[in-house]
Amino acid sequence: MSESNIAVVAHAKDDLRVDVVPVPVVAADEALVRVAFGGVCGSDLHYWTHGAAGESILRDPMVLGHEVVGTVETAAADGSGPARGTLVAVHPATPRPVEGVRYPEDRPNLAPGTTYLGSAAHRPHTEGAFARFVALPSRMLRPLPAGLSLRDAALVEPASVAWHAVSRAGDVAGRSALVIGTGPIGALVIAVLKRAGATSITAVDMHEKPLEIARALGATATIAATDVDAIAAVQADIVVESSGSWRGLASAVRGAARGGRVVMVGLLPSGEQPALVSLAITRELELVGSFRFADEIDEVIAALADGSLIVDAVVTHEFDAEDALEAFAVAADSASSGKVLLRF
Repeated sequence: MSESNIAVVAHAKDDLRVDVVPVPVVAADEALVRVAFGGVCGSDLHYWTHGAAGESILRDPMVLGHEVVGTVETAAADGSGPARGTLVAVHPATPRPVEGVRYPEDRPNLAPGTTYLGSAAHRPHTEGAFARFVALPSRMLRPLPAGLSLRDAALVEPASVAWHAVSRAGDVAGRSALVIGTGPIGALVIAVLKRAGATSITAVDMHEKPLEIARALGATATIAATDVDAIAAVQADIVVESSGSWRGLASAVRGAARGGRVVMVGLLPSGEQPALVSLAITRELELVGSFRFADEIDEVIAALADGSLIVDAVVTHEFDAEDALEAFAVAADSASSGKVLLRF
């Protein structure tokens, strides 16, 4: 193959580079995928700006990226995956149990030893897929239906996170919803809530641009995050906390109706966090966590293909992969951007 392979690599805190790397050698159960688009995630930004994402500490240079779509360049030799030329989305998780640690087998996203593309949770790190060519296990690949382009499918992975969060809320049809934090995941939660039949969706954020995106995706009302009285007055049946801050969680608890459910999808920093636990108790609120996703990716692909899930407004910027430094800087500015895509 004459074409060079480039990759977006976090070498250390504040050291992000676009490197020329070898085209990977594929195993029998792997396909060589030519990546078309990659979405910059908050975890990618954290590895760049902090050298860590939560408790996953960057100890060695690592290719970033787990939100990718592309085309099969070379099919898996064992015949287990899609054929050459197939357009695919990628499920970036490899669920793995850990002896002695219990979890529900029907919820593989909770497997304690799971690895994820572009994650420093383990060492050696799990290399990501922000590269022109990547070798991926065929089980990660999801063929795209006819008519669904790679560009339109670029949000499949984060939309699956949002879909899972809404599924953790239960049946939302005919119910009111409140979404705290309308960055890309919160915005996609709004799109999924609209598709699922929520009667009203109130969006809360610190900045006007995310609220503008929220309105485009189906929010029926928006509130500035500083207006605590207006948030408390919402009294939503379902609240999705996607800001990843304790102040956002406090707003979620205050904005929930008595007997309501609060879904926590925004990942708070590790360690103890302030929380309005007494209010949750006296209002009999249900506080439930939401972590990544399992097989919802297949439902998301189908919903994007049939047009019932509309997410176009989430993407606000596209950059060539060679301009990844600029792309990451734009993505880090939550006041003026939604999802930022890299083109490979």
